[in-house]
Amino acid sequence: MDAITFIGGMSVFAAGLCIALGGLGSGIGEGNAAAQGLRAMAQQPDEAGTITRTLFVSMAMIESTAIYSFVITVLILYFNPFWNYAVEAAAK
Repeated sequence: MDAITFIGGMSVFAAGLCIALGGLGSGIGEGNAAAQGLRAMAQQPDEAGTITRTLFVSMAMIESTAIYSFVITVLILYFNPFWNYAVEAAAK
């Protein structure tokens, strides 16, 4: 196996691992936050507005983890400096 194939394969593997773990962690975190928010609203219905507002802010912060994982995945796949180095080294 040559260097270009190895770097390409590892880049795809790293990108897949990054988006999988980022999506999994974000999904679990959002599910737990929603469950706790609904539990809190069931126990204190008078505070539903405050709980909902806090829940939306926390969901946005948790979702930013998935967005960061997506951005890193795109960077690994399309702007990988190792790929350019390997292509230039193979051209020599």
